[in-house]
Amino acid sequence: MNGEEISVLKTSQEKDLGVTTDEHLSFEEHIQEKVNNANRIMGMVRRSFEYLDVPMFRTIFKSIVRPHLEYAEWEASYSVISKQTIIMSHWFHRNPLKATAEVKFDLKMVASDSQAIKICSDLKQARVRLLELLPDANHEINVVEPALTLYLSLLRGLIESPDEESTDSSKLRHALRFRWTHSMLSNTPESHYDAIFDMVSVLQNTAFWYMKHASKIAAQEDVSMEEAKQVHRSLRRGAGLLKYAQDEWVSRLLESPPSGSDSDPRVHTAYLNQATAEAQEVTIARAIELNHNAALISALSNQTSKMFTTAADSIASLDEKKFGHWTKYLRLKGAFYATYAYNYAGQNLLNQDKCGEAIRALQEAQKKYEEAGVLCKEYSQVKGPGTQAKPEKHQFYRCLAPIIARTLEKCERENGMIYHQKVPYDPSELELKATYGLVAPEDYTIPPHAPLWSPVTYAAFDLTKNNADDPASKSKTSQKVEGDLPPVKEADIHQTTKDPKNNSGCSVM
Repeated sequence: MNGEEISVLKTSQEKDLGVTTDEHLSFEEHIQEKVNNANRIMGMVRRSFEYLDVPMFRTIFKSIVRPHLEYAEWEASYSVISKQTIIMSHWFHRNPLKATAEVKFDLKMVASDSQAIKICSDLKQARVRLLELLPDANHEINVVEPALTLYLSLLRGLIESPDEESTDSSKLRHALRFRWTHSMLSNTPESHYDAIFDMVSVLQNTAFWYMKHASKIAAQEDVSMEEAKQVHRSLRRGAGLLKYAQDEWVSRLLESPPSGSDSDPRVHTAYLNQATAEAQEVTIARAIELNHNAALISALSNQTSKMFTTAADSIASLDEKKFGHWTKYLRLKGAFYATYAYNYAGQNLLNQDKCGEAIRALQEAQKKYEEAGVLCKEYSQVKGPGTQAKPEKHQFYRCLAPIIARTLEKCERENGMIYHQKVPYDPSELELKATYGLVAPEDYTIPPHAPLWSPVTYAAFDLTKNNADDPASKSKTSQKVEGDLPPVKEADIHQTTKDPKNNSGCSVM
């Protein structure tokens, strides 16, 4: 202007909508401003009341002073998170899929009816189609579910007689041999002439796909409400398939499940509790996001912690070289949600003016958080089947430590200023049951017989001509010659490198 040079003032701070931040996203000036507001109000209260008793002071403090401090603490917690490296890796641990051998359904030689021959062809094609879909968790549910329903409706004719008036097993149940590996054991398959064995294995493998599909959705950069519901539903459906297979069909297998197999009650318990607990993680994240009652969040977190711990305990007696990696994941998740349970229990106790008990609960939360940190390191060092989750690098994990520290600092400050309560030696008992929000496996039952299965078609199969009954083909020696099955080559799942765009920091919310 008028030939004169004007220097533009350079600043490292910016104020927008009343919030002051700096180039390091520290919000230090804004935080200090809120703390100063709280102190200024505190001074005004003391100057305004000549006679201020404890109950009146407590009421005033909680209503007009504490909100400023809580806001400052929230900003400080956000600042700590923002300074950390933003890495979002696997939050869920996933074990390998089961492998299986091709089944030709070569019953044409014993079928004297064109419909019976078509059933054999459709069985083969439906099984191949389903097995092509399961290695890729990127497929949508509305693609996998119809494929599962079609195959099971056809397979049911090999398990139960299609005659509605009969409750007998199908005469074809033992006509074909099925070979399957187990998710946590070697590539040496278990082999049985039993259609129920195939159905149980298919249900288990599809359940694993649902768990992997949930993990895939949760790994996205920005998970919408509808997608969070899909994660929840996928995990519940996976748990439902596992429960149905175990409760209704495993007891009808020809032999007791081998130790460490997917039908071993210990392994089944681990999978069922893991899927259910992970579905409940979505509920917890939603409750945190909507600022639900602290007592409810604590109770849900406690139940989730117990589910993960039960899952870990159920497989603790199995081979550590195979199950140790998975067990560590389950234990660290148990410790992590115990941390959340005690943290929100502390907040709930403070809301009830039980400041001494709140301090003890938050101290226990810090202890559990440290345990979870140790377990994270142990998990990363233990080798074993399955993916490598990295929960310690996830925002949902990282944001918890500063929240606990700030809440504990607030409780200790208020206890010294207002409550003057003794801190108990032992923490208060956590809630055992949440009033609502607990997850249950989704009910499932196999579909009815496919329309192709009719009494006439069923009668057309003549087992007296079935070459599969040759004793030589069923010998242990002949089965060993076939060797191991190659592991399933699973499709890659994209993992975002950014943190979730929500307050809870959970990738499934």
